[in-house]
Amino acid sequence: MGKSPERKARRMTKRMLTAAMADLFEEYDDITLNKVFQELRLKTHPLKMLAADVIQEMLEDGYIEEGRKGHYHISAAQQNSEEPEEEEDTIIGRQFVGTLKVGKNSAYLLSSSRDLSADIFIPNSKLKGGHTGDKAVVKVVEWPGNSRNPIGHVVDILGKTGDNTTEMHAILAEYGLPYTYPQVVEDAANHITDGITPEEIARREDFRDVTTFTIDPADAKDFDDALSIRRMKDGQWEIGVHIADVTHYVQEGGIIDREAQKRATSVYLVDRTIPMLPERLCNYICSLRPDEDKLCYAVIVHMDDKGRVRYHKIVHTVIRSNRRYNYEEVQEIIDRDKRDSVTRQDSDPYTNELLTLNRLAQILRADRFAHGSIAFDRVEVGFDIDEKGHPISVHLKEQTESHQLIEEFMLLANRIVATTIGAVPSKQQKVFPYRIHDLPDVEKLDNVAHFISRFGYKLKTTGDKQAVSASINKLLADVKGKREQNLIETISLKAMQKARYSTDNIGHYGLAFDYYTHFTSPIRRYPDMMVHRLLARYLAGGRSVSKAKYEELCDHSSAMEQLAASAERASIKYKQVEFMQDRIGRVFDAVISGVTEWGLYAEITENKCEGLIPMRDLDDDHYEFDERNYCLVGRRTHNRYYLGDPVKVEVSHCDLEKKQLNFLLVG
Repeated sequence: MGKSPERKARRMTKRMLTAAMADLFEEYDDITLNKVFQELRLKTHPLKMLAADVIQEMLEDGYIEEGRKGHYHISAAQQNSEEPEEEEDTIIGRQFVGTLKVGKNSAYLLSSSRDLSADIFIPNSKLKGGHTGDKAVVKVVEWPGNSRNPIGHVVDILGKTGDNTTEMHAILAEYGLPYTYPQVVEDAANHITDGITPEEIARREDFRDVTTFTIDPADAKDFDDALSIRRMKDGQWEIGVHIADVTHYVQEGGIIDREAQKRATSVYLVDRTIPMLPERLCNYICSLRPDEDKLCYAVIVHMDDKGRVRYHKIVHTVIRSNRRYNYEEVQEIIDRDKRDSVTRQDSDPYTNELLTLNRLAQILRADRFAHGSIAFDRVEVGFDIDEKGHPISVHLKEQTESHQLIEEFMLLANRIVATTIGAVPSKQQKVFPYRIHDLPDVEKLDNVAHFISRFGYKLKTTGDKQAVSASINKLLADVKGKREQNLIETISLKAMQKARYSTDNIGHYGLAFDYYTHFTSPIRRYPDMMVHRLLARYLAGGRSVSKAKYEELCDHSSAMEQLAASAERASIKYKQVEFMQDRIGRVFDAVISGVTEWGLYAEITENKCEGLIPMRDLDDDHYEFDERNYCLVGRRTHNRYYLGDPVKVEVSHCDLEKKQLNFLLVG
């Protein structure tokens, strides 16, 4: 295909280049960066580096995908979106978030969105009181053919740029997620009575006299699960997984239910929770708070001392939690027992119950891995923030045995519920939302195997599911504590499919379960509310429901889950950049976490903040990208930078608007 005469590189701005490259991706099914240079006549080093930056941004935004290494094409999501070809038509009716610049006679929204190559003109009559420096949400209403800029109207003023709440709301708005709760829905929740009648208690199994407690993060308010435990006469343990009975209070099809269905999930940003349900329900009426009678839907199991489930039932219960624990408190009890299990003197009255549950949970966990479950325990980044929302320190959150205690019993309950409905003859199958996870992509696994070989590791990519899972687990165990751990865990995780909701059950590969669903968090996930309702319906002998309706709800819930995860990552990235903004000029130990044609990515060891070392700043030589060996090679010195190499970096630039860090290589 020949070069278009209108494509010129001279005086090309980033926005012009982005638009030209978008045209190229529309034109070519497969294109390399060198082909971009050739087609757009990018002959200078700065322009080539700018094009490489645009490629990276398009990849991060999901506009393009990388097929074969170094070959790019428009992503499947973009190809299937059926959007008009012209940008002017494409963005009509779309909302953008940005910063207002208001003049005497005109105003503009300066947006950092990569979907838009021009600022948005806003008539002063449509500013809604906005001023220069305000963050705003603007809807594009028109793009006249003779104008360089689309025309928009302000939908909402979020606040001053840089204000913490403003920036968190801006992240939510960027992903189309709600940042306020409709007052009419809050009002409906405020009219729900929190009393429990004797008649309701009589319809349920009464566990109020059984030892029961919750274990949650220290800052949690929505306690949606509790564990009860007691020794039975035959020596077995009766363990109850009690889940907040949200659907007892939320009428299907009602105003609260419709809002919850639309949101599909609570969103957890760095410093706040945007709840799926109104606060009165999620933090008070439904939350399993200590010393209060609460209604639950529960899975009750009888287990022997070897962790084998001998009996189970699914029932509605009423409980009264004896104690609210956080994970740290429970972990201290577990650690104290390990330090001195013989002479231990513990003032906590539920120590024995907690230790018994932990012992049984570890048996369940070991059995799960023995049957092919994959051990992805990722380190999470957390922040300590001041009263203004400014991050003052970063800490790494690792999963401990106290987390595993809760996780294993939640997995057990979810599995029992899914098996109860799903493991029946095909003629009796009823529509049900499952949590499914497909097999890993073989090509991606092969790429992982090739990559890790340079570190001396091996990965089995063919054979039965259990053999491949065992090989992945061995790899994850082998890299523990090594400098390449985070890197290899990350690329291995990317080779996995994403778990999602569906009425077509294919099992859950990552957990190695034939049947799995989400039953244990109805306060924060709408699929769990669907499961509660259908479970009660089917156990009472009710007929099946519309598959099309529930598959649509599953698709919507999966999509909203991904948006919420993206917003959470964006809030973490924002806080990382904000944290490092106070540390410009400081030097940190880091590890090379990415090698590309446009530079190196490095992750600081102590806080996991990742930044780019641009190719133009590697000025001791002319470096070229060796894609086969994942390294940069100096043409003159033959110096090499590999993935996983330890380096020292200086923080050189922080861009809060784009949530980007730049580093300089030290030494």
